[in-house]
This record gives sequence, C-alpha cells and structure tokens, in this order.
Amino acid sequence: MMTPMAHLCLLALLLSSAGGSSLDAKKIPFVDVVLEVQEGTPVPYALCQFQVSHPGVDAFRLNGEGADAIKISADGWLYLDKPLDWSRNDNYLVAVEALADNEVAEGPIYVTVNVLDVNNHAPYFNQSYYTAVVREKTPAGVPFARVFALDQDDPSTPNAQLTYSLVSQIPNRHNTPLFQVDPDTGEISMSQQGERTLEARATIQFARGEDVDGGGGALKAKFEDYCPSPSIPYEENPFFACVERAEMRRRNLDPLEDPDYTLIVKVQDMGGASETALSGSTRVHIAVQPNLWVNPGTVAIQEHLEGTYPRVIAEVQSNEPGAIYRLVQKERELRFPFQITEDGEILLTEELDREEKDMYILVVMAEDEYQNQLDPPMEIQVVVEDVNDNAPACAQEESVFEVQEDEPIGSPIGQLMAHDADEAETLNALLTFAIVSQQPSTSAQAFAIDADSGRIQALRSLQRRDHQVYKLDVRVSDPVYSVICKVVVKVIDINNELPVFEKNDYGSSTVAEDAAVGQTVLSISASDDDDADSGSSFIEFHISAGDDDHVFAVETDGKGVGHVVIAKPLDFESSTSYKLKIDARNPEPLMSGLEYGAQSSAFASVSVSDVDEVPEFSADVLDVAVPENITEGAVLLTAEARDPEGKEIRFKMEGDSAGWLEMDEATGQIRTKVKLDRETLETFDVTVTAYEKDNPEKFDERVVSVRLLDVNDNIPKLTETQAFMCLQKPEEVFLKAHDPDAAPFSQPFTFAFAHGKKSHNWELQTVDGTTAKLMLKKTPTEDRTFSLLINIKDNAGMGVTQSFEVQVCTCTELGYCYVAPGEHAFKYGPGITIGILAGVLGFCVLAFIVAAKRSSKGGKKSGELERNALM
Repeated sequence: MMTPMAHLCLLALLLSSAGGSSLDAKKIPFVDVVLEVQEGTPVPYALCQFQVSHPGVDAFRLNGEGADAIKISADGWLYLDKPLDWSRNDNYLVAVEALADNEVAEGPIYVTVNVLDVNNHAPYFNQSYYTAVVREKTPAGVPFARVFALDQDDPSTPNAQLTYSLVSQIPNRHNTPLFQVDPDTGEISMSQQGERTLEARATIQFARGEDVDGGGGALKAKFEDYCPSPSIPYEENPFFACVERAEMRRRNLDPLEDPDYTLIVKVQDMGGASETALSGSTRVHIAVQPNLWVNPGTVAIQEHLEGTYPRVIAEVQSNEPGAIYRLVQKERELRFPFQITEDGEILLTEELDREEKDMYILVVMAEDEYQNQLDPPMEIQVVVEDVNDNAPACAQEESVFEVQEDEPIGSPIGQLMAHDADEAETLNALLTFAIVSQQPSTSAQAFAIDADSGRIQALRSLQRRDHQVYKLDVRVSDPVYSVICKVVVKVIDINNELPVFEKNDYGSSTVAEDAAVGQTVLSISASDDDDADSGSSFIEFHISAGDDDHVFAVETDGKGVGHVVIAKPLDFESSTSYKLKIDARNPEPLMSGLEYGAQSSAFASVSVSDVDEVPEFSADVLDVAVPENITEGAVLLTAEARDPEGKEIRFKMEGDSAGWLEMDEATGQIRTKVKLDRETLETFDVTVTAYEKDNPEKFDERVVSVRLLDVNDNIPKLTETQAFMCLQKPEEVFLKAHDPDAAPFSQPFTFAFAHGKKSHNWELQTVDGTTAKLMLKKTPTEDRTFSLLINIKDNAGMGVTQSFEVQVCTCTELGYCYVAPGEHAFKYGPGITIGILAGVLGFCVLAFIVAAKRSSKGGKKSGELERNALM
C-alpha cells in the first residue's frame, strides 16, 4: 500500500507532468475511452483522470493487460508506471472500476491504450555479407543479386520505410560506378557503363570437348602453343603455375575468397529523406565471369562470291564448353543456305543472290544434350552486299509522248522511265541517260535529255507541218552495263479551229410518247478543220438547254455525227414539246484567244404525240392484313388508279376462291361479304384489274395479298373425353387438348379441376403445353365410373370446363376392362376402341400359335410311339 504522503507526492508529480502544456492528461467522464501514448515516454506519466458521479467512491481498481506498466490512483488518475515498447505490444486494454467501501460503485469501463511507434530501431541486413557472380556484357538493369534488410519499427509508418543505396565500389579506379542498386527492392544490376566496360580476368579458352574432366592435359597443350618445348618442367615453371592458378580460379570461382569487386550497400529508414533516419550497411562480394557468348555482329557477304563452299562466315562460343549448337532460321523460307559446326562455326553453303534476298536472320541456340538452353538465343544478321550484276531495263518497250506544236523552247516532253535491279542508292543502280540518235535527223538537235533524271525537253518550237513524229534512241547506263530505250515523240495539232454544224436549225421532229428508251429522234452533223488524227478535231455533243429533266441524250463516235436518242420514258401529260439547244465541243482546249460561237451550236424541236395509255395504279404493292373477326361488309382495301389521259376507269377482282370478298367496280373498294376465318385460310391472293370503261383492252393488274390475323376465337378442347384404369393396378391417364388458334392465343394450356378445387381421389399435373396427366390417389373397392370436370385455358386465359369420364374397372389379362355380355354401360373413344380390337386380335393370334406348337409336339410324340410298337 502506498502511504498517504507517497500518494500525495505521486499525485503532485502526476499533476506536474500533466500540466497545462500536456494534452494527454485530461479530466474525462467515467466512460470507455481510447488513449494514445508514444513508446519510451518517461515515467511516471499521467494519461487522464476519471470523474465519477457516485458520491461515495473512495478508490479505483484496474484489471486487464499491462498491469505492471499502467496504474491508477485512488482519486482516478490513470498513469504509466513503466515505459511502453511498441515492438513488444502496440496496444493495451484495461478495465477500470470505481469502488465504494471495496464494492463496485460504477463500471467497469474499458480503456484502450494505443502505443505509438517511434523510430528507435535501426534497419539491419539479413546477412553480414553477400556473394554474387555476374557475366561481363550482362545487360544493364538486369538483376543478378539482391540484398534484403529488416526493421522492427511499425511497418505502416515511415519508421520502417527502407531505401537502399550504393555507398562505394572497390576498386573504383576511374571513379565510375559499374553497378547500381534498386532503392526499393535492393536488386543489384549492371549500370550502363558497367555493361560497356566491365571485363573478367583473362582465362584460357577451351574448345568444345576440351578439359571437360578438369584435368590438366588440355591446359598444358594450350600452354605449349604459347611456349613451344618449355625447358622447365611444368611444376617448376612460375609462368605455368600462374596460368594454372588462373585456370583453377575459373573452375572454382569463389567471390568471397577472391572478389573482383566489393560493394558497400547502405539501407536507411524514413525513406532516407530525414536527417534523423537510422541506417545499416553490408558488403557484396562480386566475381566477374567471362562471357564468351558474344554476338559477332552483322555479317556482310558479297553476292555471287566465288570460292569453295561451305565457307566460315562467323563463329560463336558458348559459356559452357559442352554446348551443342543449333541454327534456326527466323523467317520461314524454303531456302536456308547456312549451317553450324559443333565448334560454333557458322558456314555459308552456297552463293547468295541479293536480288533474291538481301538479308537473313540467323538464330543460334546453345543447348545441352536434353535441348535445355545454356545461353540465351542469339540473333545474327547476314547482309548480302550488292555487286553490279544487272543491266538497266526500260520501263516500256517504246515510250510515247505527245507535244503540241508551237510550244516554247524548253517545254517538257516527258520523262523516260528505267530501272536497275541492283541495290538502290548505290553506284551499281545509278543510271545515266543520253540521246544517241534521232529520226528524222535535223540540222539542229530537236530534243535534250537530263542525264540524271531522264527528263526530255524540246530544244526548239516544233511544227507539225515539218515533222509529225520523232523517234529517239536513248542509252541508259550504269557504271558497267547499258541498254537502248526507244522513245516516240508525236507533234499534235493545236486546237485553232472551231467545230461547225452543217445547219443550225434541224427543224421539228415528232415522236410518240410510248417510244422506247434508246430510240433515235434525229441525227446531227458537225465538222472541224483541225488535224483529223489529233484530239483537236474530236467532236462531242452536249444538250445545253431545253431539257432540264435530261429526257434526251446525244450519242456520238467523236467523228462529227451525233444521234439524239430518248434517255428517259416520255410523258405527253408532263411535256408535249421540247426546244433543244445542242453544242459541239472539242475535248482539247481551244487556242488562247479563241472562243466557241453560234456556228458551234444548233437547235431542234421535238414534239411528243399522245398515246392512249393503260391506267396506272398509285402503288406497286397492294397488301393488307386484317383480323379474322373483321365486321362483315367492312372495307379491306381501296384500290387507287388513274388514267394518264383522264378517262373513266373501272375495277374488277378475280381469284377469290373462298367467296369472302366483293369489289365495287366504280370506287375500287374491296369489302368482306361473309365472316372470315383464319383457321380455314390464313393467306390468299386476289387479282385487281383497273381498265378503261370505254376501252377494256386498256388495263393494268395488281395482285392483292390478304393475310388474316388471328384472334382468340377458339378454345382448347380435349381430343379424347373418355379413358379407363385397371382396378388391379391403376396407371396415370393422359389428357391432350387442341386449339386451332395461333400463338399467343393457343398453347401452352393450363389444366385444373373445375372451380380451382382439389380432388380427394384424383391428382392433375401438367406435362407440357398441350398435355396433362390424371392420377388416382385412392383406389375404389369396386368398378366405378367417374365424371370429372376439367377446366382448360389457353395462353390468353380463355377456356371452358369440360367433362372427362374415367372408368375404373376390373381388367382382363390383356389389360382391358371386362364387360359382361350385353352390357354397354361405358362407350370408349375411337382410339381406345381401336386399341381393344388390336389387343383382342393379338390375343387370338397368340392362342393360335400356342395351339399349333402343341399340336406339332403331340404329332411327334405319337410318331415315336408308333415306331416303338413296330419294333
């Protein structure tokens, strides 16, 4: 027990520690509370003081976790008696009770004390040192080792947020880091500089199969290659001993004993971003292995290279002496002229042709005997170098160009096209153009050609009257070969003459309105004095006025004769005449300053004569869909037609085989004259004819398709209204119904006893959309006929109650009701009757067969008795 004086001292200490500057020590009501305190807080430390309402409280009692560290005073002060450690426990739960004369007056209440972590644990590595082996030329950023550190602080706070960094690299002769560490994961990899410059110590290189067993025979052979016939025994030769030690190191590489590099790696908490962050360090010993699996780079082979094949073009060497090499083509080509030897030599087996394929990609695999990869696949590009083995070729056998006469000097004629199959953008495919001859020859050269591009220009103004055609021979050359290309230059006439009509007015023509499309209305003619062999004399005709609807067109062969034809059907009622303006034009542009005049246009009048045409229906398709219960006398359809000449028309109807419809000949109305029934005929066609009243031979017809839409005018009915069950073994009876309506007024049906009541003797279950089964629940003691009322409704809910009779009877051996002679109390339906007849007939046949067999056996036995008697 604490003395009163000690209690007062402690209380004073608590109050001083919970002074106005402390936010943790508060007076709070006597309720559940959650408090927070940092680990390592100096003690004693006041947490809070509880205020109670009971006047007789004279003490408090504490139960729960942390009783050795958390205390409470007699006046309700909750305080720490020992420092708290987050790593041991991050929260405590205690129960506080207020006592009066050692009896619980209030409570218990529960206090949760959460311990807040402080950064009081330094991170540490899980190993004091690490070892790693890396091959030279390993790609930068590919991890080959990893360091890992731990921190006992709260992992959800920055106190345990760790960051790795590289402190130093030993040796570091050029002050260039060859390695790097991932600050988040601790993974160690090469830097970009390390990938380029890191080298392993020099070692002896062995071919495949050499020194596999680790003996020194191959090493001595290699040594003798450098030091022929050494006079000092190997065991006493310091140079051999040095090489042997290096070789032993290669075989038994131990980064800890003989590292090439040592890295000092540091880890910091607080993300390394605070001056108060704690840290730890470790060492990483790294040994560098030589990487023999090095890509030889792009291999260049000249096409059609002469010499002996196969020939070595490159060599690879695996890091594993026993590797088996395999060569794979990356592209799926039929021809693959490469092989690889067991020593890694890549062979070319035949000459290459760059024009056939200019590059190959070889994939070299290094594998063990089980085809497991020992080194990553290596891609090697083989580039086929071009040689000048192709002559230039003309793009066309003869290049033809046209130029108008009187064009100025330097006017472009055209560009001669040629190509060379050798590699583009090289001297082998660099072409040079030169004119070597001209026919007809002239005193002054008429044309020039650009030596580099093949562009031909006129050196003087050309006149068609001098020469209409020039023929040039152009030599196209590369540095080795050349070819002669043929060029034809045609001097064409300039369009300085206008087309002129033979007459400017072609008068009036008459054509019937029913004339066929394509019929010629009239012919026209025009001439042009330009050269007949040039486009300047080619004449086209265009209707430029008087035909806005493009009813007419002009057909021509370009030689000056045109035919005005009907392009669309004529209609007298729309237009009775046309005044056409027709222009004659050249496709070639006129000479500058020359314009088309009146002499290049002509006029023609076309009159359309009226023809008595047949009536025309307003619609091409006459279809109607009506419900089958449409009222008698209702209008199904009104056929509409008109006569182009406005004559009076009449209508008639044919094809109504059912006699359901009638048609008003004057109005075209089609009406029903009887009740329609979709179940009798769902669709039918009738033919409606519109004809002129005074000339019935002028008529037009349309087919009217009538489709009747179903209405729910039928109820589902039982297909059989009687059935029987055998009293000895009652079996279920199936009820089937039919409704001639279509969906949604037909199936699925619902079956139920009348008025929705359940039966004590019977059970009714739906089987499918048209069928239900009836089962007997209680077997009667004697034959009895039941009349059941079954309500059957279609999918739309329409239906009536129908009677279904079931006779429960004593059955014969064949399974049918026994009926005493002269009794016909129960009549079966057709189906059941046929079934009974078939059963009786079957029974008779069966009886006949049994009798026949017995007779046959009896005959045999009688014969045997007779034979025995005779003996």
